[in-house]
Amino acid sequence: GKNEYDLLIIGGGSGGLACAKEAAQFGRKVAVLDYVEPSPQGTKWGLGGTCVNVGCIPKKLMHQAALLGNALKDAQHYGWNIAQPVHHTWSVMAQAVQNYVKSLNWGHRVQLQDKKVKYFNMKGSFSDPHTIRGLTKAGKETIVTAENIVIATGGRPKYPTHIAGALEYGITSDDLFWLKESPGKTLLAYYPFVLHLYEIIVHISLTDASPDVSLECAGFLTGIGLDTTVMMRSIPLRGFDQVSQMASLVTEHMESYGTKFLKRCFPTKVEKLESNRLQVTWKNTDLGTEQTDSFDTVMWAVGK
Repeated sequence: GKNEYDLLIIGGGSGGLACAKEAAQFGRKVAVLDYVEPSPQGTKWGLGGTCVNVGCIPKKLMHQAALLGNALKDAQHYGWNIAQPVHHTWSVMAQAVQNYVKSLNWGHRVQLQDKKVKYFNMKGSFSDPHTIRGLTKAGKETIVTAENIVIATGGRPKYPTHIAGALEYGITSDDLFWLKESPGKTLLAYYPFVLHLYEIIVHISLTDASPDVSLECAGFLTGIGLDTTVMMRSIPLRGFDQVSQMASLVTEHMESYGTKFLKRCFPTKVEKLESNRLQVTWKNTDLGTEQTDSFDTVMWAVGK
């Protein structure tokens, strides 16, 4: 009846890893279970959670790529002899970003080992209040017991399954940062949790759980030279400060740099054409009309 661990954490993201390392410093016997279910498009990643793998870290690196591109365009006015036009290669950037993220995955594993925290690459489920059934990708089962168990699984982006073709042809932010080739012309659609339908279309499919992330991604996609459009059914940055007009100033700034906005519109279906492009149909609530356009990528931002 003796428990194998003092503390067991299910989830190897920011919260789970911090909890495990702090507990280990108090001399407790600690273990972490972490497992990433592949996205519907098959994307998966290593230890570290959303921020490390499909959030803050790759997003900021891609923003840096966009900022460098703008700096190169400005450099000629300061005497630098840089050939124009400046061209960006997505695959080179993506490989560098993904290599860096993998180095962080390894670093987290080393940190756990240094602090004597046991790491299990398994999906955990409760058998009883002190027993976890761990299952590996190969289907091997391991039973782990602990006096205390912490659930730190975070969340994953959802798909708007009521829209025909959304699941079959769309991606989310879980996929965007791991694309090996450029998403090309992308559509980004955003829904804020389950409260309002608020979509963003970017000429590169992109999805995330909040409007700020959607606009951030639209910003770096535009910055690296991609045709990017944001479609929203409601107001920009819903849930953020509207009184100070900051939300509208953000979108106005983005428009001045080339991001397109389709306001008060929402998608109704996605179809794959013979050319492999994705035809998106949407409704304009102001005009009461239905419109279509084709994209290379459609990314959903539906919440978690």
